[in-house]
Amino acid sequence: MYWKYVVRRILYAALIMVVCVFIFSALFNTVADKVMRGQIDEQVKGEIVQIQKSNRGMHPEQLQAIRDQRTAQLYAQYHLNEPMMQRIMYRTLSSLVFNFGTSTQMKSLAGSNNVNTIIYERIPRTLLLFGVAAVLDIILGVWLGLVKARRAGKMMDRSTDLVTMVLFGLPLWWLGMMFIMLFAFAIPIFPSSAMHASPPPADALGNFLDLMHHLALPVITIVLFGFWGRAYITRNLVVSTLQEDFIMSARARGLSERRILFGHTLRSAAPPIVTMSLLALVVSIGGGLIFEGIFSWPGLGNLYWQAVQQNDVPVLMADLMVTTVLFIACLAFLDLIYGFLDPRVKVGGKA
Repeated sequence: MYWKYVVRRILYAALIMVVCVFIFSALFNTVADKVMRGQIDEQVKGEIVQIQKSNRGMHPEQLQAIRDQRTAQLYAQYHLNEPMMQRIMYRTLSSLVFNFGTSTQMKSLAGSNNVNTIIYERIPRTLLLFGVAAVLDIILGVWLGLVKARRAGKMMDRSTDLVTMVLFGLPLWWLGMMFIMLFAFAIPIFPSSAMHASPPPADALGNFLDLMHHLALPVITIVLFGFWGRAYITRNLVVSTLQEDFIMSARARGLSERRILFGHTLRSAAPPIVTMSLLALVVSIGGGLIFEGIFSWPGLGNLYWQAVQQNDVPVLMADLMVTTVLFIACLAFLDLIYGFLDPRVKVGGKA
């Protein structure tokens, strides 16, 4: 039954996520311990300074005893006095419940050093950028792919194939830099970076229009880079499906080419197209490190780069956790919708 397949896929996805988080925790364990011990030492030093100011007659031995006691207390609080495997398990469990603690260097726009606040502040911005770009990319790519499939082998089909091959040989970050030079400096149509003007407009409408103005150039760059390749793949999938026997049968029944294309061909070719689209979206969200840095877009990719530069391990762990959850959830979602998109697939059934 389909619901058993759904439960099984969700359990598999959860298991994979646990394994990935455990690996991340093990990889970052040494660095995280080192950073945490440094934080504790600085905190204890500050407390000792305050004690010395309020109790000037206290002996050095007493201060050292207080220092040792306080250090041991904080080590126990953060599980630093436990064996390595227990520390890794503790960090794994904390990450799975999204308890990342406080950052060591970075702060949110409101001044909070809570890692969850910092991450949740960046997620909508990354989803806005890559979500809008992905929707436009999919719409334009599928539309152009269908047009190419209907005119396979003609001039329009061959010329767009040439454009696809040229763009696929260019790095996205390089194309972004060229667009900044062209449309932000040579022809100043769009802003070169950031998400808002400084200072941003005070009214809601002006703020929204300013956001759209800053969003336009990175979205145009992503869409122009990606939709040609999506159109090329869609065209090949549709042309291949048009040769199937059930398409020949539909034509023999007198159905119009438009109905055959959208009602039969596109439905049958939908699973690989959806797979390609969703995977491209998730990879873009997690891998926008360089691209977001070029446009100074304050999203997850830019946050990851800043966290690496500042050696902020809690923020790194949280960023990896979020991108991992998105990727695994996308794969599970693809498996669940495959059976709805293609009637030839019997999901979870026996041969």
